[in-house]
Amino acid sequence: MTATYALLAAILAGCALYMILSRNLVRMMLGLSLLATAVNLMLFLTGRIGRMQPPIIPDSRTTLPQAATDPVPQALILTAIVIGFALTVTLTVLIVRTYRAHGTLASDAIRAADTLGDPLRPESKR
Repeated sequence: MTATYALLAAILAGCALYMILSRNLVRMMLGLSLLATAVNLMLFLTGRIGRMQPPIIPDSRTTLPQAATDPVPQALILTAIVIGFALTVTLTVLIVRTYRAHGTLASDAIRAADTLGDPLRPESKR
């Protein structure tokens, strides 16, 4: 079962990298979101998969039981989900502003529009 999840995470990461290398800004944003999902799945795989007992030490014992779940990957996944959501929202706002300013989402056309002239330098051609 773990090998299946690892293969799924690798496929998600590969698809995400393919989308990030695209020339369309929306595909880049979706690729970054997909990459965040792949990283979350990889973090999930670092913990144990299955039902384990919670990592609570009773008063009568001094050590953690062997079959206890590791809470660190769960905390890392929750943090990664929040960071990924914030990144997606920020990129969405930037893409909307870029589309309103340039009228396109193709990165080549945006780059070509930026080389036409810089309003801060008077020697640039318009």
